[in-house]
Amino acid sequence: MKRKFMAALALGVLVGLAGLAQAQKCTTIQDGTLYADDGSLVTVGFDDWGYNYQAHMFNGTYCDAYFDASWCQPYKDIELIMKWNDAWLSNKDCDGDGLLDRHYGYDSYKGSGAWLTNHQSGWVDVNGKLRKWTYFVKIVAVPSDAVLENGTWLSADGTEIGRQIWGDFAIIQEVYNDPAQGAHGLLYKSPVGPGLGMYGPHGQP
Repeated sequence: MKRKFMAALALGVLVGLAGLAQAQKCTTIQDGTLYADDGSLVTVGFDDWGYNYQAHMFNGTYCDAYFDASWCQPYKDIELIMKWNDAWLSNKDCDGDGLLDRHYGYDSYKGSGAWLTNHQSGWVDVNGKLRKWTYFVKIVAVPSDAVLENGTWLSADGTEIGRQIWGDFAIIQEVYNDPAQGAHGLLYKSPVGPGLGMYGPHGQP
C-alpha cells in the first residue's frame, strides 16, 4: 500500500511539473516577440493607438481602437476607454502563433468567460453650450449552453441574458446620459444580473 501511495505521489509531482513546464512555454509581452492585430510589435505600456495590452485596457479615441479605419471616421471625436479580461484578449501567447491569445483553451468565445467594458463620451451643443454625453456598456461571452432566440441570448433555464452582439456575446448592462436627448441613467440591466464574473468557463451563470 505504501509503495502504491508513493508511486501515486511521484506521478502527481511529475504531472504538476509537466503542467508548470507547459505554462512556462507561454510567450509574454516582455519577451518582445508578440504582435498586435495591426502588425506592430506589442510592448509594455500604452502604444501610439492607446492600447495597453499588458494591463488589459485601451484609452484613446473610437477610431484609434480600430487603427484609424476608414469606416469609423464619423466617430473619430468619440473618446473611448475599454477594459477586458484574459479570456477576451490575453497578455500572453500560449498557442505559439506569435499573437496574444483569445479565448485560450476554447474553440470560440462561447463558454470562455470573456468580458469587455466600453465607456464612450463626447460633447454636444445644447442651447449654445457644450454638454458632455456618456455611454457605458458591459458585454460578456455567453455560457456554452446559452440559446439564441430572436436576437436575445437566454440561459439554459430560459432566463434572458441580454441582446446579442458580435455573435457569441451579450449586452448585460447599458448606461446612457445625453443632455441633448434627455437620456439619463440606466438603459438596460440583464435579468440574470450585470456582474462580469457571472459567466465562467464552465458555462454556469
